[in-house]
Amino acid sequence: MIKGTIENTEFKWGDIDKECQKEQSSNADIVGTCNYSWINIKWNRNADCLLPLPDSLNNGFVAQQSCNFCSNLTTIDRVEKLSSKEFVVKYAYTKVPVIITDAMINWTARHIYSYNYFKQLYIDSPSNRMNCQFFPYKTEFRSLKQVFHMNPQRAAWNGSNLNPWYIGWSNCDYRVANELRRHYQKPYFLPNDSEPIRTDWIFMGTPNNGAHMHIDHVGRPSWQAQVRGHKRWFLQPPPECYQNCIDHIVDVNHGDIIVLDTNVWYHSTLIIGNDISITIGAEYD
Repeated sequence: MIKGTIENTEFKWGDIDKECQKEQSSNADIVGTCNYSWINIKWNRNADCLLPLPDSLNNGFVAQQSCNFCSNLTTIDRVEKLSSKEFVVKYAYTKVPVIITDAMINWTARHIYSYNYFKQLYIDSPSNRMNCQFFPYKTEFRSLKQVFHMNPQRAAWNGSNLNPWYIGWSNCDYRVANELRRHYQKPYFLPNDSEPIRTDWIFMGTPNNGAHMHIDHVGRPSWQAQVRGHKRWFLQPPPECYQNCIDHIVDVNHGDIIVLDTNVWYHSTLIIGNDISITIGAEYD
């Protein structure tokens, strides 16, 4: 059994794999339940080998940041009519978060996207359309297929306490992407020469649920559009900046887009209000 140590924490790859297999054993259709990143490990024989690293250990490999991007940041801007030039200068690649309040005015996604819309889009499609990364968070679901087979009353959620839920997934099927993008456009503030990554990220759930505090490992900054409901974001600077920077709490409302470098800012979310929350987003270069 391979063993290793990160920041004085001992782990065993064999134990990690057993936990993953245990999660997957209940459903043969599960793909992507175990949220691993991949790292290169150099063996004494000078051969490269790829081993999976669980999410809880990812942060041991995050590069340290200069704190200039957050040392003078006292509030998160809420802006409208943001030009591409101003976006590039102030936000795009500076690691400074921003909320744009008028970027979804012409998006039909605000009225079309729903649990039933996604269910129809995926459930009647070939199974490989659901074989993308899936985030169950605190639910019992282990695949997108299971999500779309939940009790209809639970899915509709009308303010009751009937098993609240929150999940997320990435779409990696170009046919689904084409359908999704019939209802939203490239955010107007992105530079003309900026191309959104083709993978869409979708998060959906009921009030008083959300994502735990974490940092992403996706390589690029991203935007996330609040097409339904309201979500509160809790932002923390990287640990090396605790002495120089402060935490931030911001509410992203229906129709807002938040731009955030989630590779730098630790973040958690909480759905607020009385409606189901649906967001869609992507990285940009």
